[in-house]
Amino acid sequence: MDLHLVTYFVAVVDHGGITKAAQSLYISQPSLSQAIRTLERRLGVTLFDRSGRRLELTEAGRKVEVAARRILDDVDRAKARVAAVRELRSGRVDVVTHSAFSIDPMVEIVRVFRERFGHLAARIVAADGPSGVLATLRRGDAEIGLMDASADHASFTAIPLGTQELVLAVPPERAFDLPDPLSRTDVRDIPLVLDMADPGTAEVLADVIADNGRNVVVDCAHPTATWDLVTRGTGATVAPDIVARQQMPGALRFRIEPPLTRGFGLVLRSGRPSPAAMAFISVARGLFGTQPAQPSAELTDVGDW
Repeated sequence: MDLHLVTYFVAVVDHGGITKAAQSLYISQPSLSQAIRTLERRLGVTLFDRSGRRLELTEAGRKVEVAARRILDDVDRAKARVAAVRELRSGRVDVVTHSAFSIDPMVEIVRVFRERFGHLAARIVAADGPSGVLATLRRGDAEIGLMDASADHASFTAIPLGTQELVLAVPPERAFDLPDPLSRTDVRDIPLVLDMADPGTAEVLADVIADNGRNVVVDCAHPTATWDLVTRGTGATVAPDIVARQQMPGALRFRIEPPLTRGFGLVLRSGRPSPAAMAFISVARGLFGTQPAQPSAELTDVGDW
């Protein structure tokens, strides 16, 4: 049934006749009468008993009334949900990242996102490296990816955000007489706990890894285990400064010269982002002072948030 025919039918029932219903709908009586006849013809039933002065529902009409009111109620609820999302009164953004960025900068972006948009939720999905982030986006399991800006993401819209500076976090008992800052060559003589499975991370750290990886004493893919191993003196690790400070407070932090840096940014599937995703993008861009995404046509409203 056409929605306007359902609306007309319920109006006639509520007003007990064509005249008052037409007035409430701001249409002519002949137009409303024709609409009711069209509805009866499409359903193949007579909806009203027209033998008296007042229209009365037939048995078929009473059954149609139940269905019609349910349809209108469902439409009203759907409209309310859509309006709530558009007005950012509800909704959720799904973001995928890998371990290199799961704390810095993800935690701060989500914190500010929730602070600014308290009615919106965020779901953080874990992936194995940049390729896992892109695969998650292709499957539709997330709408936004946070990943290494240098990774190949040609088929996605990219929004560069910022750069991490990586430092060496060293257990105090292993930090004796180490200069600060350390040269990259110096780091090659220090036992390291690193995740060598992530190609992006391995590339960034290539200059601090000795030949054949002999100074990588533990190849660990679990960040929390890495931090605990450093805390317990097993070896040092290379991590963003904020991660080293927060997750390994007992370790000593050394800068590396020349500095080790890693760019990061957001990647998006093609098409227009959801309102919640646009809010998340706005927060991320605001935190790092970046420019609009390219191609900007896909994010024309992002700057409004």
